[in-house]
Amino acid sequence: MTNDPERMHHYFISDLHLDPSQPEIRDAFVHFLQNQLADAASLYILGDFFEVWLGDDDDDAFNLEIIANLKKLTIPVYIMHGNRDFLLGDKFCQETNCVLLADPTVVELFGTQFLLMHGDSLCTRDETYMTTRKAFRDPLFQKDFLSKPLAERKAFAQSIRDQSKEHMQSSVEEIMDVTPEEVIAEMEQHGVNQLIHGHTHRPAHHSVKLSHGQGSRYVMGDWTELGWYLVVSDSASGAQVALKSFRIA
Repeated sequence: MTNDPERMHHYFISDLHLDPSQPEIRDAFVHFLQNQLADAASLYILGDFFEVWLGDDDDDAFNLEIIANLKKLTIPVYIMHGNRDFLLGDKFCQETNCVLLADPTVVELFGTQFLLMHGDSLCTRDETYMTTRKAFRDPLFQKDFLSKPLAERKAFAQSIRDQSKEHMQSSVEEIMDVTPEEVIAEMEQHGVNQLIHGHTHRPAHHSVKLSHGQGSRYVMGDWTELGWYLVVSDSASGAQVALKSFRIA
């Protein structure tokens, strides 16, 4: 971590769902990189950065543009798999200089430990999704999938996206949110009082009652009409967390 007083802010984003069909989100992201991070010590991307990532060999113009913009950054950039881009791999990280984080990961900022997650593993009441998640995260499935031609992977991904939309429309809203007991279990297992995640698209700050004291759960929103980000800064009392947004044109 840098000791430069002008760079003592750590930025977090998630759920941009970058896709060629939404150039306004891409433009907002590029603007964010160029204008918002002047005082940044680091950037954390906590999953679903892309709407879909079919493998590091998918080098279409849109993906290459995003990679090029990430590579311009001079600060450390950390990225975590989401449920949409869990196939991001070594080649992507090498080309962008990003560091791939495990889900979950604990980081210490300004003397405070933060548990970082994408957030989908907390939604245990959605049993259909959890079964699918387990299957897609299997290394054997991923190896077989990545061995297929790119066109075949694109067709499969589209069918899964269609099924996902149907599942969301037919599911009770609460089922797709995090399970409170799972949140507590994860925070207590890692011995932290602070959790940052995305996935649910429900930006908020929640108080969490833990056996070792009061905790906080910060949820970042997706990028649609608004672009959501979270900033962890230094203060006299330690780490200070702020959830912020800006309007996307």
